[in-house]
Amino acid sequence: MPELWAGTDAGKAEHHCTVIDANGTRRLSRRVANEESALLTLITDVLELSDGDPVTWAIDLNAGGAALMIALLTDNGQSVLYIPGRTIYHASGSYRGDGKSDAKDAFVIADQARMRRDLQPVRNSDEIAVDLRILTARRMDLAADRTRTINRLRAQLLEYFPALERAFDYKSSKGALVLLTSYQTPAALRRIGESRLAAWLKNRSVRSGKHVAARAVEAAKAQHVTVAGEKLAAAVVAKLAREVTALDEELSETDALIESRFREHPYAEMLLSMPGMGLVLGAELIACTGGDMSVFGSSDRLAGVAGLAPVPKDSGRISGNMRRPRRYCRRLMRVFYLSAQVAAQHCPASMAFYQRKRAEKKTHKQAVIALARRRLNVLWALLRDGRTFEIRRPINSLA
Repeated sequence: MPELWAGTDAGKAEHHCTVIDANGTRRLSRRVANEESALLTLITDVLELSDGDPVTWAIDLNAGGAALMIALLTDNGQSVLYIPGRTIYHASGSYRGDGKSDAKDAFVIADQARMRRDLQPVRNSDEIAVDLRILTARRMDLAADRTRTINRLRAQLLEYFPALERAFDYKSSKGALVLLTSYQTPAALRRIGESRLAAWLKNRSVRSGKHVAARAVEAAKAQHVTVAGEKLAAAVVAKLAREVTALDEELSETDALIESRFREHPYAEMLLSMPGMGLVLGAELIACTGGDMSVFGSSDRLAGVAGLAPVPKDSGRISGNMRRPRRYCRRLMRVFYLSAQVAAQHCPASMAFYQRKRAEKKTHKQAVIALARRRLNVLWALLRDGRTFEIRRPINSLA
């Protein structure tokens, strides 16, 4: 019996699995519910069909709705390949027929797994990497919600009290948010007065209470007219201020969980030794890579996944035309780019490299990407050798 390839088009509630042999002939095509008993039955049937010969499984998702099936396959010692959905979309155009169905996609997945030799196996991430992936994703959601809520607050405040909207940076001023939970109108601020407002803020642990009170009352004295809809708008502003405060508290709790879990990982000390690579970016790096750099094989491969290695775009007599790849991990690129930006401001070695690139007429973005690529090589060497980052002084230095 020849080797079999099982392609799975994963979905939220159901998956479609198609099994083919070495000749591309369909041996099984079935839709199964995304639940343990149904998936175990499918795996058993496919293994019986193979009659003891190896089965190569391929799937178009490596998380989300496919997580249960991947866990069942790996627990049963099966080899699982990951084929991105975008790859399947482009490959489908070379197969007969214009129709689109789960059965066809599952067949394309199986057939691509049969023909290609460049597909990466799905590996189980370590428990810490999985936890950090969940926590960092949640943190990104909270940060986005916070920014969105502050923008709504400022827009609402601008409609009826523009002087107070201009008075504070609500992204960083905790005192201003505390103020808005109870005082949002010019009349209310004038009634309480500067000294009483400062005492009120102090009782709520606002460090710069006097400064906040002075600016708020100054803004209130600049406006005596009541804008239509002020009462309802003020209530909305108070509610939004409380939402931002709650988001800040959850962000702090999430950061504490990220730090605690991140420091348990064997890469933590090495990552934190790199200038610009803090707790959150280090945690995101582990989350994006699954906690094991060895799966990439080389720093060049990691750079390609992160979008830091340019690819050629040559045609005819045009050669040497390099561009950034279209397919790469955006989160991984973000980690290396942001850490390089910070390092270019605070690390002497990174600063010198950045300035050298700018002297070569590179733009700021190009110089930061070049620095990120160089730092990736350094980080790879540190993780490979189990060392921490150190800035070595020149031999002839007297400092």
